[in-house]
Amino acid sequence: MTEMAEMEDVTLNLRDLDLTSDDLTLDTVSIHIQENLEDALVQEALKAGVDLRQYSKQVELELQQIEHASITDYIQESQNIASLHNQIIACDAILERMGHMLCSFQSDLSSISSEIHTLQEQSLAMNIKLKNRQTVRSELSQLVDELIIPSTMISVILDVPVTDQQFVEQLHELNNKINYVKEQSFRDTQACADVQETLQKLKIKAVTKVREFILQKIYSFRKPMTNYQIPQNALLKYRFFYQFLLGNERSVAQEIQDEYVETMSKVYLSYFKSYTSRLMKLQYEEVAEKDDLMGIEDTAKKGFFSKPALRSKNTVFTVGNRAAIISPTELEGPIIVPHTAQRGDIRYPFESLFRSQHYALLDNSCREFLFLSEFFLVNGAAAQELFNSVMGRSLAMFLKHIDSYVSDCYDSIAIFLCIHIVLRFKGIAQRRDIPAVDKYWDALLDMLWPRFQLILELNIQSIRNTDPQRLGTVDTRPHYITRRYAEFSSAIVSINQTFPNEKTNALLGQLQVEVENFVLRMAAEFSSRKEQLIFLINNYDMMLSVLMERASSDSKEVESFQQLLTARTQEFIEEILAPSFGGMIAFVKESESLIEKGQQERLRSEEARVAQLVRGFSSTWKQAVENLSQDVMRSFTNFKNGTSIIQGALTQLIQYYHRFHKILSQPPLRNLPVCSELINLHHLMVELKKHKPNF
Repeated sequence: MTEMAEMEDVTLNLRDLDLTSDDLTLDTVSIHIQENLEDALVQEALKAGVDLRQYSKQVELELQQIEHASITDYIQESQNIASLHNQIIACDAILERMGHMLCSFQSDLSSISSEIHTLQEQSLAMNIKLKNRQTVRSELSQLVDELIIPSTMISVILDVPVTDQQFVEQLHELNNKINYVKEQSFRDTQACADVQETLQKLKIKAVTKVREFILQKIYSFRKPMTNYQIPQNALLKYRFFYQFLLGNERSVAQEIQDEYVETMSKVYLSYFKSYTSRLMKLQYEEVAEKDDLMGIEDTAKKGFFSKPALRSKNTVFTVGNRAAIISPTELEGPIIVPHTAQRGDIRYPFESLFRSQHYALLDNSCREFLFLSEFFLVNGAAAQELFNSVMGRSLAMFLKHIDSYVSDCYDSIAIFLCIHIVLRFKGIAQRRDIPAVDKYWDALLDMLWPRFQLILELNIQSIRNTDPQRLGTVDTRPHYITRRYAEFSSAIVSINQTFPNEKTNALLGQLQVEVENFVLRMAAEFSSRKEQLIFLINNYDMMLSVLMERASSDSKEVESFQQLLTARTQEFIEEILAPSFGGMIAFVKESESLIEKGQQERLRSEEARVAQLVRGFSSTWKQAVENLSQDVMRSFTNFKNGTSIIQGALTQLIQYYHRFHKILSQPPLRNLPVCSELINLHHLMVELKKHKPNF
């Protein structure tokens, strides 16, 4: 019954059930049931054992209570809700009015934007017009400014002296206006015709004043004793004057240039001619002549009408202090002032006069070339041509003078120094970047080199032709001809080392060969080989000593004579040892030869000879060494050389005696009784040191 009652309470609401639907299937129903069973609340109720129908009614009841409470709250707040509704309606009205206002603003902004765009276009158009007007105004303003001739310019050009700064400034302005009007005339500018006449008159006036000023400065060069550097500096200060003439009146500019060239050409020629003439009066009266050659004997006689010879021919071949002329301090030192030197009665060798003469030429040429380039606005070939027009006559005069002097000059050292002076001056001109006188230096060298070569060849020939028989009595001291050669060769070598030249080396090589041959010919005049060697050693030593004073130790000449001296010295040592110790030396050489060949047994037959040599050496060596030392010191003029030869001889003697000891220690001679009489080698060395000469 209870179950039936419960069944009655269950009310099935089948109104929402669509039995006609094709979608409703048992599978679908089972899915929904499964989903409901998975709900968290349903699962909790099932776990608690709650009756779902009862639970459903409870939930429905709670929902109804909540609904009634919500309705009650709504009724209580109805006035507020109505008020809120009215406020919302009022806001909608306000927002509608604002929407209308914003639409109006949007319409106004679109019209303003179009107006701004229009204004921008108008602004761009006005900007273009402004730029065009400014450009036209600038062109017209420049045209008007350039065409207008101020009254200040007219008054200054007419009345103010050309040396005034105002005149120079207005002349620049006038030159600019003339050039501008010329440029505009080519463009057919009509306004130019209005000012051309006035500009032409001003140009004529300016050209006249500038021409008179420049000619006046040029004429001032002609005054005697004028320092022409002063007017030249004045012209350089106003170098624009010539530029103005060159641009506006070429005929006047050419007249100025021709007048300057004619004036300065005469001024330089007169100055250098006078200076050279007065300078040559300061030369030493004694100069080398054609007979002053290296191989000419001092006893040679001259003709009745011949000039007296130099006091000493050695001065022709000795450089002394003459080489100092090519040192930097003297090379570019002050030039010789003739009247001052004459007042002090000072004389000079030719190379000093040559240096002074050509340093003046170099200095003036450099200054003149720079002036011509700056004032006359020329460079390159045009500057060279203009320089030749000014200095050509002076350079020709110099060449003629040098050619005349050199053709009769036999002072080879002077010629060689002149060559080196020219080489250095040429280098100075190149460092100053002045090519104007390069051809002149080359022409000078073309004169000097052949003459130097000719004089050297004459000296070489004179030595080659020297006959020892004509030189009179000959002794073993250094010969004056070899001394001449030594002095001359050392001078040329020392000078040539500063500026090496192969032609010079070749000529010196020929001269050295002839001198060596001459020394050998002279040595042949002595009868004994010892005297020949003494003569050769004295001459070689003297030549070597002189050469080493000036030439470097590695020069070809020094090395050659060093080898000759060493060879002859060694031969002389053998020669002086032979008289006292020749027997022992011969025995040593013979015995060493036998030992070398393995024939020692043959030495047994030399027992008597060995005894004689041992006893003879022991009794005579001290006196022999003393005599040798005295003989050597008497034979050689150079004490140092004599000392060296004595030392070499004593060293050689010790070596021979040491070798003699070694031979006597060989089996065939070892047991000879006389071996006990041999002098101890160390004792001999100690004794020989006592004979060593001291300085």
